[in-house]
Amino acid sequence: MAAHGVRADRFGGRGPARQGSARQGLARLLSARLVAGATCAVLAAAGALPALGSAYTALSLRLEERFHTQVPGPPARIALGPQGRDIRFAGEIGAGTAARLGALLAAHPEVTRIHLTSEGGLVEEATAIGDLIAARGLATYVPDYCVSACTLAFVRGTGRALVTNGRLGFHAPYDPGLFGQVVQADASAERAAYVAAGVDPAFVAEALAVASDSLWIPEPARLIQARVATELVDTDRFPDSTLDDDPSSAGARAAILRALPLLGALARRGDVLDALAAAYLDGYRAGLPEGAALDRLRAGAERAIARILRDADDASWVATGRVLLRAMRGADPQACLTIGGEGNLLAAQDVLADDAAATVLARAAGQGARAGMAAPAPSARLARDCAGLIAAYADALARPGAGPVLRGLANRRVPPTREATALPR
Repeated sequence: MAAHGVRADRFGGRGPARQGSARQGLARLLSARLVAGATCAVLAAAGALPALGSAYTALSLRLEERFHTQVPGPPARIALGPQGRDIRFAGEIGAGTAARLGALLAAHPEVTRIHLTSEGGLVEEATAIGDLIAARGLATYVPDYCVSACTLAFVRGTGRALVTNGRLGFHAPYDPGLFGQVVQADASAERAAYVAAGVDPAFVAEALAVASDSLWIPEPARLIQARVATELVDTDRFPDSTLDDDPSSAGARAAILRALPLLGALARRGDVLDALAAAYLDGYRAGLPEGAALDRLRAGAERAIARILRDADDASWVATGRVLLRAMRGADPQACLTIGGEGNLLAAQDVLADDAAATVLARAAGQGARAGMAAPAPSARLARDCAGLIAAYADALARPGAGPVLRGLANRRVPPTREATALPR
């Protein structure tokens, strides 16, 4: 049975990811390829490969068929999304996957779209999934990556949407030999399937000319031009799919840490991370678009961090003030006011290229509630522009006992400056 993508031998790769599972899959791939490479190296050192040639290839295929050294990965997750209009598919396309999808579709005739996040798998199964998609007139959507055999299913959608910065990957099909050897297979069936789905034949020829142990990820404009995808969409278009492969509390926590790495500084505040992860999981289950879910996560994280900083001691505020001041100096005017006027470490982290924000946040988070907190000192005049706010921070940091003053500066939202007007009031 030909494979067209990543099986347990896991050739290929997942796109740069908004999802951690992509990195995990790539790690498994590299590990498995090292095993295969070591095996071939032993044979090569013994001078066996050149002598065996095609005979070795045929033997490798027969031995794999006999001993099944390619251990299948975990079954793909296939689940009905919120409101019952979407199916979320995540994982390897293995034996029996199409039958599982068919059963879910039969039970839910209201489904109109399928989200595909997959490293590929078996050609026959992917083709069968494509047949189900075409028969039901489903739209397809790739919220992250869909490579190898997965693309055979994707192109069967009535509408084929790819998220901005998403990845579609192509290469020739292969048969797995013993210990992961990649033996390129005849691609005529795949060529016919792509062309029948309306994909430009020149693109198909180029895609299937890519060696089986390589991967081509075309630019989005090329995918649209070749009629592989019909549209590029932003993350606010469809329900969030970032937890499709692991919709658990642990998966949600991992997702928020990937989305906002600064939250890693709250490792000792599991209560805060659990609350943020639970809210993110609730939004996923409710079908929030990814953009809206991330906006809500960021707002919640900003509130949580502000509460932690509010309880920090004066020494922590001096350290935080230095970080905020450095970020303000490198930010645009609006971000500068957010960083300094709100003490917003998330906005500061967006500007800084180091872990200074994480260091001061971890220090504050480790102090517990109301650890040595002093009342904010009133500022003589609230600066309404970035330059004035920078000057106020610099002046405070130049004086002893700056903690209360900095706390006061960072907890006063800077109102917009009113412009003079001749309009009637």
